[in-house]
Amino acid sequence: MSVFIFVLSINLASLILFYNIAPHSPFFLLSLCVNHSPMSNKPRNIELLCPARDYRAAVAAVDCGADALYIGASGFGARRGATNTTDDIARVVAYAHLFGVRVYVTLNTILYESELADAERLARELIEIGVDGLIVQDMAYREMNLPTEIHASTQVCNMTPEGAKFLEDSGFTRVILERALSLDEIKAIRQATTVDLECFIHGAICVGHSGRCYLSRSQSTRSGNRGECSQPCRLTYDLVTERGEKLIRGKHLLSVKDFDLSERIGELIDAGVMSFKIEGRLKDDNYIKNVVSYYRQKIDAALATRPHCKRASVGRSEVEFTPDPRKSFSRDGGEYMFSGKRAGVASFLTPKAVGEYVGCVATTDRRSFKLVGRTQLNAGDGLCFISGDGIIGTNINRTEGNTIEPNRMDGIKPGMEVYRNYDHQFSQAVERSRIRRAIDATCRITLSESGIEATYTDIEGESVTVSRSITLERSKSVEKMHSVVQEQMAKSGDSIFRVTDVKVEGAEWFATAKLLAEMRREALSLLASQRAEIRPEHDILSDSGTAIYPERRLSPQHNVVNSLARRFYLKHGVEHIVEGLDSWRSTNGERVMESSYCIRREIGECLKKGSKLRDRLFIEHGRSRYLLDFDCAKCRMSLIDCTEKN
Repeated sequence: MSVFIFVLSINLASLILFYNIAPHSPFFLLSLCVNHSPMSNKPRNIELLCPARDYRAAVAAVDCGADALYIGASGFGARRGATNTTDDIARVVAYAHLFGVRVYVTLNTILYESELADAERLARELIEIGVDGLIVQDMAYREMNLPTEIHASTQVCNMTPEGAKFLEDSGFTRVILERALSLDEIKAIRQATTVDLECFIHGAICVGHSGRCYLSRSQSTRSGNRGECSQPCRLTYDLVTERGEKLIRGKHLLSVKDFDLSERIGELIDAGVMSFKIEGRLKDDNYIKNVVSYYRQKIDAALATRPHCKRASVGRSEVEFTPDPRKSFSRDGGEYMFSGKRAGVASFLTPKAVGEYVGCVATTDRRSFKLVGRTQLNAGDGLCFISGDGIIGTNINRTEGNTIEPNRMDGIKPGMEVYRNYDHQFSQAVERSRIRRAIDATCRITLSESGIEATYTDIEGESVTVSRSITLERSKSVEKMHSVVQEQMAKSGDSIFRVTDVKVEGAEWFATAKLLAEMRREALSLLASQRAEIRPEHDILSDSGTAIYPERRLSPQHNVVNSLARRFYLKHGVEHIVEGLDSWRSTNGERVMESSYCIRREIGECLKKGSKLRDRLFIEHGRSRYLLDFDCAKCRMSLIDCTEKN
């Protein structure tokens, strides 16, 4: 029986691919408890991947339990508002690597020909300072032969098993999945590949498929593929028939709710995902602390029941508050299309964070209102009131029982639902909370007549020994000396270690507390320096050029705008390439968004369910006008730019 289990463990991944085992079968799920290499039975690393706007946010994320960070460099990132110098990123790398936390840099914009040299120069500078991988959209980076892990950004629009398999065969270490995928679609991608899979689990969702949205570009010179999205999906639109009838006026028809897959972590691990990504490189430190701490707990709980999986870094985090993502910026988080295409994922009334429901307005007077609800509100809290026309926002000046005196009463009426989108006391608790991440270590110390020797060993087996050659006298009390040595050597101060066990030999010899403390500080400092030299293992892959891209013709939506990307695709079997849409002078007549979200589905007029509304539909905002094109076979909606140009 033991021989059978051993053979099964080392060959299961091969069996899955060879015999096409279904993603829901017991054999498939068992295979996901080990690394994807068919010859490995090591525990599978599970990674909590967190955003870092800057060095401070990076430290906060690491301290709260991140296993990896993603951060923007000085250019070529999809968030122009989140950039960092190479020196700043070097500081992040130095701190993160102490805990085995990886650092990935986002170079995920498309590159024009004139930018290729600068982009490669920046990439090599980042590799030189020790980053662990680059997240890219443009295939030009694959042609640069960069000596680092290359991750295929979600902007590559990773939605199919064929596409993910091609990226794996082309040397990508990781594929970052499109947020619109269902659990079954993720399982299908895992069944076809062995590459690391990363998925978003929390935060804002792009309504358009990532990297295939040009809505911002259609209304301005700003492009999401260039890191400058103006977020026109959050604007109000009218829904209009081809006859000019306005079905809906002034609603946020493209604004979808945020992501929250916190209750699905275990299923995603079992489906083969290894990296769980929180969105938010523009978010503040309190958001990072709260949301990262929350997902650290969720992932740890999932790992506790999956002994063949383990977290990807070391160190336990201690926070002095109870994390609650409802109290950070969130557009009423949901699971989007995780369980399949569905309605109820949009927020027509507002694109802003509404917050947590706290009750409703019972009565009002000139200066205050009475709240029906059980939530305690406090001065400084921010409130939202939901009405049929949108939302009203204000702050609380004073409370007395259930009587609330807001900053203004304009528009507040009895019966309105009340939400708190800023909890002042909670925010202060997070901001003031002491947060510490520490690596467990043990100490073994021996005292003798001729000196002292102390060895500290951390949880990963890194070890240092310090000693003092000094003549010691007999201690007056072995028991007391033993206690003093344990107490002194167990302290950790502001170090990155938590000493969990101290073994003492030779307590019959006396040493001063000062000498012991000096040796402890020296040892822990040396151990930290030793950890700083550790480099995470990397899976740097090359591109053999033999993989064949699933499509022979590339449309403008494939974003090819430079010679290196063109060379990459031609090498992989593509026969015809149309220049990327971002480089066009006008998007008129072109598809500027493809989405798994559907306005017809959202308003109960799905064509597959027998809707009688058969007119062609348009959405309009100001001068901007878009035809809604419905592909019912794929259950997708596209926007075609029909704006009349001057």
